[in-house]
Amino acid sequence: MELHEYLRTADEIERDGAAALAAAADADALEAARIAFLGDRSGRIKALQESLKSIPKESKPAAGKRFNEARTRLEALLAERKSAVDRAAGAGAAEDLTLPARRQWEGAKHPVTLVIEEIEGIFRELGFTIAVGPEAETEWYNFGALNFPPNHPALDAHDTMYLEREGLLRTHTSPVQVRTLQRFAPPIRVLIPGKVYRRDPFDASHAPAFEQIEGLCVDEGISFVDLKATLNLFAKRFFGASRTRFRPSFFPFTEPSAEMDVQCGICGGAGCAACKGTGWIEILGSGMVHPSVLEAAGLDSERYTGWAFGMGPARIAISRYKIPDIRILYDSDARFLEQIAGAGHPGGAR
Repeated sequence: MELHEYLRTADEIERDGAAALAAAADADALEAARIAFLGDRSGRIKALQESLKSIPKESKPAAGKRFNEARTRLEALLAERKSAVDRAAGAGAAEDLTLPARRQWEGAKHPVTLVIEEIEGIFRELGFTIAVGPEAETEWYNFGALNFPPNHPALDAHDTMYLEREGLLRTHTSPVQVRTLQRFAPPIRVLIPGKVYRRDPFDASHAPAFEQIEGLCVDEGISFVDLKATLNLFAKRFFGASRTRFRPSFFPFTEPSAEMDVQCGICGGAGCAACKGTGWIEILGSGMVHPSVLEAAGLDSERYTGWAFGMGPARIAISRYKIPDIRILYDSDARFLEQIAGAGHPGGAR
């Protein structure tokens, strides 16, 4: 097809389509006009698009421009006419002024989601990116690569559901640390949120499936000082904590390892029910990445060092929003989400 023939056809389709849309007096007539001109299968605009293939190469830019103009105008006319038809249909409907107004619910983000997004925002400002991995893992990624010796007592806390072909549901998001180290060369700074599974009782403070979030930083010359400085900044930003402390602990995949506490914001460190009289609230576990983990990922542990931490956003959420039972987070009760939304968070009832 020559260019002048294509342009003439486009003019005709645009003119006929505009007339048909303007003449549509109701929703059925408007839909018929839409199908005739803008239908995805047999509409005239679709046929015009197909005929672009027969245009000489040097004329395609001009033909394509004219096609876009015709389609855009008809789509705009369709939207304009639809609004007019809808208004006309609504104006004729009888309105029952005695009917009580219906309350509108727009939804609200889950408390755990709010916590995760806030944590992600803080660490993004520190140069961290988000990394994710599979929830169905192998024993090597979940245990072996993370320096869990076979039959070690630490495995008791990580009892989980096993799948076929030596698979299992991951008990922590730490396998993503190994996968990230295998895929990318240092320097690495990642935050790892995700769901994990353990054979825990479903009670007021435990759940067999829960969210976890970890951080990993690996580079040359990384030390425990970098870990403390980063986590102290996070605690100040997230918890408003004026004081923090690190207590020695044990994790197979970090050495040395430490639990991090923040001063109780309710009693100011004096001791209360929330902090069980200690004046401190435990928020996460952390430590320097064990050389065995670096070696398992294919890195030279003499050249690179790193640190990692992990925390449970659900525990933080029930503390922040004063939720008495962690099982409430799993009930999918809209009334519960409405309370969180009504506390001034995005979304919610109005």
